[in-house]
Amino acid sequence: MEDGKVNKTTDGMPDTVFQSVIDYIHDSRDRSAASLVCRRWYEIDSSARKHVTIAMCYATTPQMLSRRFQSIEALKLKAKPRAAMFNLIPEDWGGYVTPWVEEISRSFRGLKDLHFRRMIVKDSDLELLAQSHGQALHSLKLDKCSGFSTDGLLHICRSGKSLFPHICWLPLLLGFDHCFPSLSATWCWNLRTLFLEESTILEKDGEWLHELALNNNVLETLNFYMTDLVNVGFEDLELIARNCRSLVSVKISEVELLNLVGFFRAAASLEEFGGGNFYKQPESYSSVLFPPKLCCLGLSYIGPHEMPIVFPFTSRLRRLDLVCSLLDTDDHCLLIQRCPNLEVLETRNVIGDRGLEEVGRCCKRLRRLRIEPSDEEPELIDEGELVSHRGLIALAQGCLNLEYMAVYVSDLTNASLECIGTNLKCLRDFRLVLLDHEHRAPELPLDNGVRALLQGCKLRRFGLYLRRGALTDVGLGYIGKYSPNVRWMLLGWVGESDAGLLEFSRGCPCLQKLEIRCCRFSEIALATAVLQLTSLRYLWVQGYKASATGQDLLAMARPFWNIELIKKRVVVAGPGGEAVVEEDPAHILAYYSLAGQRTDFPDTVTPLEAAVLNA
Repeated sequence: MEDGKVNKTTDGMPDTVFQSVIDYIHDSRDRSAASLVCRRWYEIDSSARKHVTIAMCYATTPQMLSRRFQSIEALKLKAKPRAAMFNLIPEDWGGYVTPWVEEISRSFRGLKDLHFRRMIVKDSDLELLAQSHGQALHSLKLDKCSGFSTDGLLHICRSGKSLFPHICWLPLLLGFDHCFPSLSATWCWNLRTLFLEESTILEKDGEWLHELALNNNVLETLNFYMTDLVNVGFEDLELIARNCRSLVSVKISEVELLNLVGFFRAAASLEEFGGGNFYKQPESYSSVLFPPKLCCLGLSYIGPHEMPIVFPFTSRLRRLDLVCSLLDTDDHCLLIQRCPNLEVLETRNVIGDRGLEEVGRCCKRLRRLRIEPSDEEPELIDEGELVSHRGLIALAQGCLNLEYMAVYVSDLTNASLECIGTNLKCLRDFRLVLLDHEHRAPELPLDNGVRALLQGCKLRRFGLYLRRGALTDVGLGYIGKYSPNVRWMLLGWVGESDAGLLEFSRGCPCLQKLEIRCCRFSEIALATAVLQLTSLRYLWVQGYKASATGQDLLAMARPFWNIELIKKRVVVAGPGGEAVVEEDPAHILAYYSLAGQRTDFPDTVTPLEAAVLNA
């Protein structure tokens, strides 16, 4: 007994011991496993859990979350399937944040960090967040979200000072602050992080940024990179830099770099900068001086003539983003030679094999590499300016500390995959896309190379998108057999028949999320595979042998398993306003949910049971 309270025990272990230990268990999977030991541990975990991630917003309800975890301080919530980033999911699919924000405002008074990803957010949601969590909110991330405007951002950023400051203390003192939100709210003065990257935002004006500059002096991260926000006052950015001495990361839209000279001068603590643009003649930028601590850089539309402005500090760069640059292979080589301390590199496949050879030779500390496809037409790119097996081998032999690699390649061989498996023992996340255009015929099939890769690397995430005939049923079976720790997997154009999929599904004991594209498997084979993948919690398939009713998919029906269909549809799109009619194949989306079937289906999405009954 301690302080008059009985110290409860569970199987001989006092609660105080477990309460002391559980704070050191940070992995959510370990925490969940511990909470299943007994009812008491479940209760302790419920009261002690501070961070929660919900990978599918329809997997539970806001009310279930508030009953289960009463004291969370950070919430990350995801909605639309990952395929939405590639315009493969209908815009009206769902993923509304409103019911979650309403519950947050009622039940989670201690919440400090909010991260919404691929969700639909309304201005009214942001207004309610500002009113209910204005003082508490430290971080707000609207990551690839849509549905809101700069008016919503204004609610987050504006001053909440009362019009009657001499009486605004009275409701607080009496405990009636919830009855007078206009008096008591201080809005988001304590906001440290505002993240809007790649969100679709309706811009009405730039007042939100001006209010942020006037009212915040603790901001550390500001990110509206890859948005269409153009009303950006460089005076406001400079004021933010002067007021917020802890500002370390700023990523913005396309603002003329010459207008940021004052901002760079004021942002003495800045370590990361991304965005900007170059509208003037190259010689004009000689006056641009970057902050002394800058070590992470991503300048939009930087070309070979502007490149010299970064040379003075390239030796201290740890992260370099060249995805939106205008550099060719030679420019990449020249720049990379000057970056010996690089740990993260993001670029396009115009880096070429020669560029990757320089990376392997100079960047021994590289941990993460992402190579996106070029926007140029394939026939306009020289073969030597693309990434092939040669570049992959040079990379694998030179950058032994790589943990993450996502690359688009024009050519691939078994030897290059084997080299990755032999050398990159730290690799945990590997994603590769073999592009459709061919400068020369690749070495097919790639069964043995894929097997060697998986045997050599202890991967947790694996993505492989090939061409027809690049991986046989035998190779697909290898993926299942040699992926004991993989939890997420993307497969495209792999296998030859249903037999390969069934052999694959006999392995992958830890696989929780599976995405499949352009693999002509039947519905019954997909359903059988799902039942054999015992850890599977989420499935997305596009480009399968879809039937008129989807009736064979009922074979994978089970309690708490929601199955949704997006029927084949015609998409009208095209550059320059020219209409191009494309056929979007049917989709399957299936996931575990404690909440049952969702109720906000748009016309483009149908639950499987309804599709079968209405056929």
